[in-house]
Amino acid sequence: MNRTPANPPSSSGVVLLHGIARTSKSLNKLERAIQERGFATLNIDYQSRKKPLDVLAADIHPAIVTFAESIGGPIHFVAHSMGGLLTRVYVARHRPARLGRVVMLGTPNRGSEVADLLKSLGAYRAFFGPAGLQLSTQQDPMLLSLPPVDYDLGIVAGIRTIDPISSLFILPGPSDGKVSVRHTKLDGMTDHIIVKASHPGIIRHRAAIDQTIAFLIEGKFKHPRPTEAILRLD
Repeated sequence: MNRTPANPPSSSGVVLLHGIARTSKSLNKLERAIQERGFATLNIDYQSRKKPLDVLAADIHPAIVTFAESIGGPIHFVAHSMGGLLTRVYVARHRPARLGRVVMLGTPNRGSEVADLLKSLGAYRAFFGPAGLQLSTQQDPMLLSLPPVDYDLGIVAGIRTIDPISSLFILPGPSDGKVSVRHTKLDGMTDHIIVKASHPGIIRHRAAIDQTIAFLIEGKFKHPRPTEAILRLD
């Protein structure tokens, strides 16, 4: 687990959760940007390929409790990909008393069509483990049983891919190469925004980082005005 910087007791904290088959290092750039805005951080490594989401939620709970005890303000969550699903499970099972806002980047809230294609392959099942099977669009009963979202939730989706085959032949509509934009959405979300980033690149993408921080601070994304959107399309 990464370090928690020294912050005043009144400061807000942000728990960062990486995606499947990644580590906390993948979120280092995002973490530094969040720290620069005055937040304390807890960037957690967890066994994403070894255990199902409900067990992983129990695994990360002690570290988050200790972190929350050191913070006087709210505890926010920022999560990439499957880390967003883990956040939903964690909040449902171990909701912090001072839960703040949640930002998800490229999270397959309605499942990933790529996971649908690969889940029957032995190599996929062996590498990604039980949590990998929970990424399917045929959603796991445990995920379906989660209560409705009743907290501030901002979702960032990507529309650029480094895998043109999956985008052209597997994913319907705009996607980040792993998750379609429509499958990032979740009933009850507070705000949703699209950035020109791929699934692995979204956590290092400047616009995605800026939007994440905007939501943590203001509870909403910085959407371009209509005239700005038209200019960007020219």
